[in-house]
Amino acid sequence: MKIGLIGLPQVGKKTLFELLTDHKPSEKELVSGKPIKGIAEIKDPRFDKLVSAYKPKKEVRARIDIETLPKVEKDTIAKGEIFADINELDAVCHVVRVFKDDSVYHVDGSVDAKRDIDFVNSELILHDLIFIEKRMERLDQKIKVTKDDASIKEREVLLKLKAHLDKTLPLRLLDLNADEKKFITSYPFVTLKDMIVVLNVSEDSLKDQGLLNQLKSELAPLKIDAMQVSAKVEAEVAGLGSDEEKKEFLAALGIEEPAINLLTRVCIKALSLISFFTVGEDEVRQWLVRKGSSAPEAAGVIHSDLQKGFIRAETMKYADLIALGGEDRVKEAGKFYLKGKDYIVEDGDILNIRFNV
Repeated sequence: MKIGLIGLPQVGKKTLFELLTDHKPSEKELVSGKPIKGIAEIKDPRFDKLVSAYKPKKEVRARIDIETLPKVEKDTIAKGEIFADINELDAVCHVVRVFKDDSVYHVDGSVDAKRDIDFVNSELILHDLIFIEKRMERLDQKIKVTKDDASIKEREVLLKLKAHLDKTLPLRLLDLNADEKKFITSYPFVTLKDMIVVLNVSEDSLKDQGLLNQLKSELAPLKIDAMQVSAKVEAEVAGLGSDEEKKEFLAALGIEEPAINLLTRVCIKALSLISFFTVGEDEVRQWLVRKGSSAPEAAGVIHSDLQKGFIRAETMKYADLIALGGEDRVKEAGKFYLKGKDYIVEDGDILNIRFNV
């Protein structure tokens, strides 16, 4: 599961990528015109509290793959390569410039977040429309010759998609049945991807939620989540030596935790993933699994043998463990559960898998 950062030139995309992945791209990577790949650890306060409670010999955070894609410009759009890169992603994070800095140029000459968001969304929709038109041309030629039923049905599905896109609406909003989804499974529709918009603001604007709230209300109907971050501030925090210095710096700004930590958790949501934990004196680990997964499927994330030989899952809720102060008290309160194969794992579950192979 991977999420990709896209955006216009000079929006702070590279800085955010470095902060998320702790990987500084080489000059060769930067000039290659290809996606730059990295791995981001999920910064979850629940994990930190579990580590404090169990003091394990080993602690392992969950991680996701992150790529930063070549900047969105007219020439990259014309070539179409960036759309092929987006198609390889599971979700998209669009970084948008809000900060004003005369020393950093803007490709359109001025800073306008709404305009930039609309431009990128329009280009993604246009890509999907162009693909449909080209595909329908081929289908029309085939139908004239063969009258193939499958081709006729596929054309009907594409017409449904086209009518939706013509309203400037992304395909992720369109309800499709199982048969309709089969026709388009292998097609490079980029507006099917879930999307996050990240506003890169200046330090002075960190506490100003006006634009963010406005854009959230406008983007929510398009199934686009939004948050804001100051890449400059986040870089300053990351550059501080000790955790104590970081806490003091954030406290002075009135911030509880780095926004980059929140961004990792927003990325999980965009990827339709939830977290569960395994705990003990030997190890505390955070795992990621698709939302709606069963207990055996979650067990399979840990190891395939656990899924094959699944018997049951001993389950606690993170909130219960923290509130009650320990596993023994959870059991005394009757909140320690044994779950079978039909159990759907919930975000924050603490699992111990019983299995036999």
